[in-house]
Amino acid sequence: MSKKYTGLQFDKKTGQWSIDKTINGKRIRQRLSASSQEEAEMMFRQAIEQFIGLIKQNQASTLTFREAGMRYVQNYQDEKDSIERDITSLEKLDPFIGDLPLAHVHDLTLKPFIDHEQARRIKSGTVKRDLAVVRRILNLACKSWRNEAGQAYLLTPPMLKIPNWKDASKPYPLEWDEQRKLLRLLPQHLRLMSLFAVNTGLRDQSVCKLRWDWEKKIPELKTSVFQIPFQDEDSANNVETSEKNDLDQLVVLNRVAKKVIEIQRARREPGCPWVFPVDGKPLTKMGAYDWQKAWRKAGLPVEKHIARGPHNLKHTFGRRLIAEGVPKDIRRELLHHKIEDVTDIYSVADIQKMVECADKVVKPNAYILLRRVKSKSS
Repeated sequence: MSKKYTGLQFDKKTGQWSIDKTINGKRIRQRLSASSQEEAEMMFRQAIEQFIGLIKQNQASTLTFREAGMRYVQNYQDEKDSIERDITSLEKLDPFIGDLPLAHVHDLTLKPFIDHEQARRIKSGTVKRDLAVVRRILNLACKSWRNEAGQAYLLTPPMLKIPNWKDASKPYPLEWDEQRKLLRLLPQHLRLMSLFAVNTGLRDQSVCKLRWDWEKKIPELKTSVFQIPFQDEDSANNVETSEKNDLDQLVVLNRVAKKVIEIQRARREPGCPWVFPVDGKPLTKMGAYDWQKAWRKAGLPVEKHIARGPHNLKHTFGRRLIAEGVPKDIRRELLHHKIEDVTDIYSVADIQKMVECADKVVKPNAYILLRRVKSKSS
């Protein structure tokens, strides 16, 4: 280890030089490609000067979290469908971290907010959703946003600890009679979306944002599937459609889901990209007032510990696949767990097998509801 420069280190086993030094409370760690001590010391000086310069530039143009939140909203208000929900999160967070520089936003400074929400008996899933906005802004400040000097506002984004108070609501898979009562009470557009969700296992966001250009024809089976692309967290047009993994998802259509698609295709307005539009635009979510009203009128449970949203349709689909004895590996595919590319991974025979398994959860009363929808639109 060099005695002349504190923080410059030499590993005798690997023969490699490195930097490990703290300056003004900020740590710099960096491996050097130097082949001699003289070269290592020169690279050390350059790295430290650059590091100090970056700190000074950042200090001269520091963003507070409130300012960063305003910038985030301005940048994404026309591109991100869930921006209104993000604004709600920012309003809740502002009294706790709004005045803080971005570099001071971390687990310790977020703890008062988390404790406050827990004391209000807010679900940890809701707090997780709020903290996701914080994480998104900090990542942008590090990876995308630049100050007037062209430097990032953050050197590295902090790792945020996400709370889990084991308070998630229990899912409520529907019985057939409960499904029939609920769907009859829904407006027509939600009825079709719900029928599609309970026969495909899609999350409500995936149904809301489903696009026609994701449809892939399977001529051999006289049907089609949908391949929903993964939406990256840092995508500028994050429409939050993907399931909770980092790959695309395959949507196989059983008889009912296929019929729903046929109805929507017949109603499609020229140029509209959405499969389930309302006034030409996708719904923000399925589980709003009309859903909750129908849920209560159908006599379904309303206790706080029981989930009452459209995600129950996904659980219903999964539970019925189990009841019909569908093998675990096929259930995993039907419930949209990691896939890569339809044409690379699945043969026609694979898709045919998946369709046959998905058809096992079809019951006659689904067709009664579909016939009613069709007769009203004809």
